[in-house]
Amino acid sequence: MADTLLQVKDISVKIEEKQVLNGVNLNVGAGETHVLMGPNGAGKSTLGYTLMGNPRYTVTGGKILFDGEDITELGTDKRAAKGMFLSFQAPLEVPGITLESFIRNALQQTTGERVKLFQFQKQLKATMELLHMNDTYASRDLNVGFSGGERKKSEILQLLMLNPKLAILDETDSGLDVDAVRTVSQGIQEYQKRQNGALIIITHSAKILESLHVDYTHVLVKGKIVKTGDGTLVDDISAKGFEQFEG
Repeated sequence: MADTLLQVKDISVKIEEKQVLNGVNLNVGAGETHVLMGPNGAGKSTLGYTLMGNPRYTVTGGKILFDGEDITELGTDKRAAKGMFLSFQAPLEVPGITLESFIRNALQQTTGERVKLFQFQKQLKATMELLHMNDTYASRDLNVGFSGGERKKSEILQLLMLNPKLAILDETDSGLDVDAVRTVSQGIQEYQKRQNGALIIITHSAKILESLHVDYTHVLVKGKIVKTGDGTLVDDISAKGFEQFEG
């Protein structure tokens, strides 16, 4: 296994008074791609938000280590600065700040360094071309008036520009047509080519995984990981569904 980047140790989580995760364990090595699958309501997105430090989710047991450091109590901004990234299932509109400004500010916040404008804009344009995004979107308010596909491309654009150590992609393929899935998948493949970039892809569908290399697949049912395998487990789930794990 690659050098361990993320360790989730016996994490239990509740939302308000509802217990959602029950003793989840997960190790992710640098450069690895892990897929988290399961039926609706299994706790997949809850795990993603918990890893990123969303205050709505209360850790009731266990701990999270990132790069060997206990981050269980750290805020979202500090986790981002350490190299963690979460894409949202339903990206929000942010009026008043352009897509370009948002990414540039995020880069400065996470790296702590001043971003040189010319070099940044050159890289941004090249990355937008890779994702088949019209470069006029850079000057538009973040996600305002964007289609579902353009919002997801915007998330992958942020992923490629920020280049985090660990990216958590929550239902990135949800609601996308075939062409948009293909483009988003190409963006994820580009991230996979980068040295030591790790991925956790949360999904209940296999369509975005068809052209991606998958190291480990985990099945989450009722707040617990009940099965772990390699990429072939995705094919098994596609053929037989999740019912085989729900007994």
